[in-house]
Amino acid sequence: MSLEKIVAISNKYGANPEFVLAGGGNTSYKDSKYLYIKGSGTTLATITECGFVKMNRKKLAAMFTKEYSSDAAEREAQVLEDMMDAREKTELSKRPSVETLLHNLINYKYIVHTHPSMLNGMTCGAKGKEIAKELFGDDVIWIDIIEPGYVLAAKLKEEMDAYKASTGKDADIILLQNHGVFIAANSEREINKKTKYVFDKIESKITRKPDFKAVEFNKEKAALVAPAIRMLLKKANDAASSIVTFCTNKEVMNFVKDEKSFYPVSSAYSPDHIVYCKPYALYIAADDDMEKQYALIKEGIEAYVAKNGFAPKIVAIQNLGFFAWGTNKKNADICAEVFLDACKIGVYSEGFGGPLFMTQYMIDFICNWEVESYRSKVSLAGGAALRLNEKIAIVTGSAQGFGQGIADEMLKQGANVVIADLNYDLAKANSDNMNEKYGKNKTIACRADVGNEEAVTEMVYSTVLAYGGLDIFVNNAGIAIAGSLEEMTVPKFELVTKINYTAYYLCAKLASRIMKIQNKFAPDYPMDIIQINSKSGLAGSNKNFAYAGSKFGGIGLTQSFALELVPYNIKVNAICPGNLLNGPLWSDPEKGLFVQYFKAGKVPGAKSVADVREFYESKVPMHRGCEIIDVARAIFYIVEQEYETGQAIPVTGGQNMLN
Repeated sequence: MSLEKIVAISNKYGANPEFVLAGGGNTSYKDSKYLYIKGSGTTLATITECGFVKMNRKKLAAMFTKEYSSDAAEREAQVLEDMMDAREKTELSKRPSVETLLHNLINYKYIVHTHPSMLNGMTCGAKGKEIAKELFGDDVIWIDIIEPGYVLAAKLKEEMDAYKASTGKDADIILLQNHGVFIAANSEREINKKTKYVFDKIESKITRKPDFKAVEFNKEKAALVAPAIRMLLKKANDAASSIVTFCTNKEVMNFVKDEKSFYPVSSAYSPDHIVYCKPYALYIAADDDMEKQYALIKEGIEAYVAKNGFAPKIVAIQNLGFFAWGTNKKNADICAEVFLDACKIGVYSEGFGGPLFMTQYMIDFICNWEVESYRSKVSLAGGAALRLNEKIAIVTGSAQGFGQGIADEMLKQGANVVIADLNYDLAKANSDNMNEKYGKNKTIACRADVGNEEAVTEMVYSTVLAYGGLDIFVNNAGIAIAGSLEEMTVPKFELVTKINYTAYYLCAKLASRIMKIQNKFAPDYPMDIIQINSKSGLAGSNKNFAYAGSKFGGIGLTQSFALELVPYNIKVNAICPGNLLNGPLWSDPEKGLFVQYFKAGKVPGAKSVADVREFYESKVPMHRGCEIIDVARAIFYIVEQEYETGQAIPVTGGQNMLN
C-alpha cells in the first residue's frame, strides 16, 4: 500500500511543471529494512511501482563506515559499486538514483526531492542562504554547494546529526544550494502541507514573476538563421542528425536585449542545466545584414568550441530569441524547456540578491561525472537508426488519404513530418494522433494553401522554427477534375493548373530557400524535393486533359528545378504513381474518380461504377492498384539514392514502362 502511495505522490508532483524539470527529481518510500527509490532514467509523472529500486538499508548505512579513495573519480566509482551491491537480487537490472544515500539518511517514510524554479530562485540567489535563514529559522537545513554523490551525503549526515542534537527532532526540509529541496514526512498529507509552507514563505520574497507571453518577433530572420545554426552545430558535434528548436517570448526578449541583460542566463544554475543545456549559453549580437549575421554565428560557435572543448546547445540571437539543439526533436525540446527554466530562475533570483551560478569547480565536476553522463545518455537517447532518422519533412495535402499515408510511412522510418493541408482542423487532429503514436512533437500541423505564396512561406518558416531546417519536401497536394473539352470550364482548368503546377513552383521556391542555407554551411549534406506526380504525367489521359497537362508540366518543372538546384546538393525528382484505386480520390462514393469517369462516359460500355473499377484494374500487369507503401518506398529510394536527379519514376505495377 505504501509503495502505491509513493507512486501517487510521485505522479502528482512529477506532473506539475513548476516542480519537476525534464522528468527529473526523485522520490522514495522506506520501512525499517528497505528503501524503495526512484530508478535512474525514470520519470516521476509516469512512474509505476516497477520504476522503483528496492534497496537494503543496512548495506546503504554501512557505506558511511567505509574508507573511500581521495580521488573524486575513483571514489565515486567505488561508491557506485557499493550502492549497486545494496540492491535486492530482484532489482539487478535497475540503477538507483544517485541521491539514494541521502534518501536513506532522512528518517521519514516518504521523501520528495524536486527542483522547482521558484525555490531555485532562492537556492541560486546571491543572498539565498541569508534569506532562507530569515524565512525558515531553524526549520530547515541549508547545504552549501558541494560535490554531489558521497561527499554531499556525508555532509548531510553531519548536518542532520547536528540538527537532531540541537532540536531533538529529525530534519524534514533540506535546501540544497543550486540544487533544489528535499521534503520528508510520514504521510502524503504532511508532504503537501510542508510543501505549501515552504512555497508560501518563498513567494513572500518574490519581487517579479516570469512573463512568458507571446511576443512579436522577426519570423523571417529566425527562419533564415535556424538552418545555419542547425548545420554548424551538426558539424561541431560531429552528429549524424541535428534538430534545432526556436523559442522566444516576452521574458526571453528581455534576456537577449543585450549582453548585459543576458548575464543571468549565461551560466549554469544547477546540474540539470549542465546535463541538458551544457554549462554555458552562447550569445550572438544581431546584424541586419544576413551575411554578416551568418559570419557572427559561425565565428561565435567556433570560438565557443575552441574555449570550452564542446559545442553550445543554446545559441541566443540578440533581439530575436534562442535556439536549442539536440540530435533529435525530443532532446532539442528538452534543452529548450530546461533553458526556459533557467530564465525563470534568473527572474526569481531578483528577489534573492541576483543570480548565483554554480562555481567553476562544480561545473567542471558535473561535466566529468559519470553519473550525470549516464543520466544524460538515458534521458536524451534517441531510438534505433531508421531510413529517415530525424530528417525534417513537409508533406503537403497530408491531412487525409494518400498524403496522410505517406506521412505515416515516413514517420515509421524516423522522420519529423509537417502535416500540411488546407484543412487545418483535420491536419491538427491527425498530427495529434501521430504524436501519440510516434512521439511528442514528431509532427506539427500547418495550414497550407499551396497556391498562395504567403501561405507557403508561412508553412516553410513554421517548419524551420519547429525543427531547425528542411530536408525533404514532398509536393503531394493535388486536384483532379475530369471532363471532356466541351465539359471542362476555364475556372476548373485554371484551378487544376494552380494546384498541380503553379503550387509546385511556389513550394520548390520556398523549400529550396531553406535548403540553400543548409548547403552554405554543410555542402555535403543531401536534400530532396519530391513531386508526387502521376502516371498521367507520362502518358495522356482521355477526357482528363486538365490533370494530365498539369502533371506533364510538373515533370518539366522537376527536370528544370533539378538542373538549377543540383549545385546546392538538392535533388529534385518526381514519382509517378499508378492509380490508387483503394484511396478516396478514386473510391469516394460521391466525388471519387470512378464516379466521375462513369458519369463522363470515359469507359465505353461501362454500366456501373464497378465496371469502371474493373476496367482500370485490368490495365495493370500486376492486377491491382498502387498502394501508399509502394510510393513511400519510392520516396525512401530517392532520398537514399545520391546519384539521381531530374527523374520521373513510375510506380505503376508495369502499366507505364520507360524506354
